[in-house]
Amino acid sequence: MPARSADPTPARSAERSTRPRACRRLAAAALACAALAGCRSEPERGAADAGPSGVDAGPSGVDAGPSAADAGAGAPDVAPPLVGAPPGPRALAPPVEPRCPPEMVRVARRFCVDRYEAVLLDKETGLEISAFYPPSRQAAASVERVWSKMRLQLGDDEARRMELPLLPGWQKQREFEPRAVSRRGVLPQGYTTGAQAELACRNAGKRLCSLDEWRTACRGERDEQFPYGPTYADGRCNVFREHHPAGVLHRDVTLGHSDPRLNLVRVAGAPLLRRTGETATCASAWEDDAIADMVGNLDEWIDDPEGTFVGGFYARATREGCMARVASHDFTYFDYSTGVRCCSDLRTAP
Repeated sequence: MPARSADPTPARSAERSTRPRACRRLAAAALACAALAGCRSEPERGAADAGPSGVDAGPSGVDAGPSAADAGAGAPDVAPPLVGAPPGPRALAPPVEPRCPPEMVRVARRFCVDRYEAVLLDKETGLEISAFYPPSRQAAASVERVWSKMRLQLGDDEARRMELPLLPGWQKQREFEPRAVSRRGVLPQGYTTGAQAELACRNAGKRLCSLDEWRTACRGERDEQFPYGPTYADGRCNVFREHHPAGVLHRDVTLGHSDPRLNLVRVAGAPLLRRTGETATCASAWEDDAIADMVGNLDEWIDDPEGTFVGGFYARATREGCMARVASHDFTYFDYSTGVRCCSDLRTAP
């Protein structure tokens, strides 16, 4: 008797029982996808609803690549930078214009000149050197010693009673080097040799002016013979005064030019030597600034090893202004009228 074939009914039942579960799983997955889609932002839904140009899902439903949704709605179409492209040009900073230190004036955009005649300080300590004695230990002590006796032998009774100015003890006790400092409102340093003036400027990081530099600075931007104009005017600068200090003290203008008292002489109550910048009408204008007393007050050494000073001092009988020049003494000469003014090259700020 032939064997009976297996009843197919259980297999069909199993198939029927399996399908609903698979369908339920697919439906749940679809619902989850729908829920996720419902959480997208409005721009993303707009991109997804855009059709073929929107998100192109593969068979697994996963985003196959970049889409408009990833780029953001309305994003501008900007080309990416080229790899290895040279950088664009940089904006160049304007060049730094060379200037002068605060105590100096720029002249002709070429060099700097001290605004005022110098006082001298001890290079090491900064102590102020007496303006009435040579800026040297040995020379100052010698002048004090000589004139403590000579002052009692020259001039009238009033002149003989005039005491010597104080020489600080430290100037007699140790060696020192002068350093030039340009200041307003002080009595400038006289009694200075050309060599000492050169050293004082060097110790200040500067130098003596050449004759051309000095005259250019003195003549101002208008290039005139006097700081104030083209012709001599009495009293505009402190020069060609009515009295000579040696005539007042010694009764002879040719005597005793190392006397420490000479630059303290007063006539009718007014000093012959004035403080720096005091003569406002004697200013050589440059740009928005000016240099004081290049004519008068004190003679000023320039860079000439043979010995030259310029400008004239308060009692010199000269009407030459910026062209006044004395070359009859060597570089080691000094008297009460010889002073210091420095120059320097232009400097570029760091």
